[in-house]
Amino acid sequence: MAKHAAIIGDGAMGTLCSMLLAHNGYACAMWSAFEEHAADMTRTGENKRFLPGFRLPKGLTVSTDAAEAAAGADLVVIAVPSRHLRGVLARVKDALPPEAVHVSVVKGIESGTLLRPSEIVAQVVGRRRLAVLSGPCLSREVAERLPATVVAASRDAQAAVLAQAAFATPYFRIYTNDDAAGVELGGALKNVIAIAAGICDGLGLGSNALAALVTRGLVEMTRLGAAMGARRETFAGLAGLGDLVTTCVSNLSRNRRVGREIGRGRHLKDVLREMGRVEAEGVETTRSAAALAARHNVEMPITQEVYAVLFEGKPAPDALADLMSRSPKKEST
Repeated sequence: MAKHAAIIGDGAMGTLCSMLLAHNGYACAMWSAFEEHAADMTRTGENKRFLPGFRLPKGLTVSTDAAEAAAGADLVVIAVPSRHLRGVLARVKDALPPEAVHVSVVKGIESGTLLRPSEIVAQVVGRRRLAVLSGPCLSREVAERLPATVVAASRDAQAAVLAQAAFATPYFRIYTNDDAAGVELGGALKNVIAIAAGICDGLGLGSNALAALVTRGLVEMTRLGAAMGARRETFAGLAGLGDLVTTCVSNLSRNRRVGREIGRGRHLKDVLREMGRVEAEGVETTRSAAALAARHNVEMPITQEVYAVLFEGKPAPDALADLMSRSPKKEST
């Protein structure tokens, strides 16, 4: 049977998903919110704005008409920035085939509601067979066919297996997991720690400081996840530790880039303006993570200091000094 996939979102990850799915025989259609960008991708056969240097899959159609893009799809990939997710879903929901398996590659936590992407999908679109795909997955590296490994998670075991089969290639290995909450939280919270890692880099603090930050950052992520009902072991896996390491050390990491520029003394608004439409998910996720920590009475000192630097004007060196001068504790607390 012919396999049809609709990709909701025209960014780097959506483009990468179309490449992986096309490799496995899917006919792919992409929905874009921007007429000019859709026309440019169609004309050039490349996503010059978000993933330049790679040819789009043969036969990929790009449209601003959601009904056209989703017609006949048995797989729907949701690949939009988390802060735009609710608005995009409200715009396209009537076009999404209810019988299709939906796969979210969105990483973030919605400000205000503090909902995970899959919860937003359920709230706006309704109950769907949904899996979430997350892990250490830098789009440019995978597009270059460098090896990567991620996890497909769902409470619906068959949906996770279907996502695994749809995206797996010889260079893109996928495990399955039933802890969708933990996988989504890991994918979101690691971006906050990546901003902190970038600040360390901008301040010139060295490798010892970075190792400590990644380690204690994982403690914070796990602590909050457990308080929210996720399994601790999920954070030791690909969607937790794996994604955290990649995002904290890679020069391709947008969140690390934001932190590095702030560590060098630049203002957040100037850094974000320079990035344009390229999203650094960790900025808004920092707000949400701080709010979740307060809601669940979870201690997250690194997250709190990142919040203070981003939104309260606290100098990065002062944040470092406050972290280092906290009261002595046992490592297990």
